[in-house]
Amino acid sequence: QVQLVESGGGLVQAGGSLRLSCAASGHTFSRYVMGWFRQAPGKEREFVAAINWSGGNTYYADSVKGRFTISRDNAKNMVYLQMRSLKPEDTAVYYCALRPVQSIVVVTTGYDYWGQGTQVTVSS
Repeated sequence: QVQLVESGGGLVQAGGSLRLSCAASGHTFSRYVMGWFRQAPGKEREFVAAINWSGGNTYYADSVKGRFTISRDNAKNMVYLQMRSLKPEDTAVYYCALRPVQSIVVVTTGYDYWGQGTQVTVSS
């Protein structure tokens, strides 16, 4: 049973930083894409960032490009999202997701497994 567990969310002032972590377990996929999505109250879940198996290919939403960095440690089955220069509009529940193929996509339907989410709140 695939399990994704996020951590690292919290309350931070605008301009601050947070690092989210996601631990993956219970799967046997040899190559897979990991993604981060977020969902603000009253809004649809949206793509934030994704990374391929090797880490050599990453993709970001325009709204976070230059501020967020996705990375992964395959030996530890971990994926990270370093968030800098946070803005109030970054406030949302952040979810990590696993796509059991090697190609990156930005739609929620492209990911088969999801974590429970971690709240990020950015105060102005």
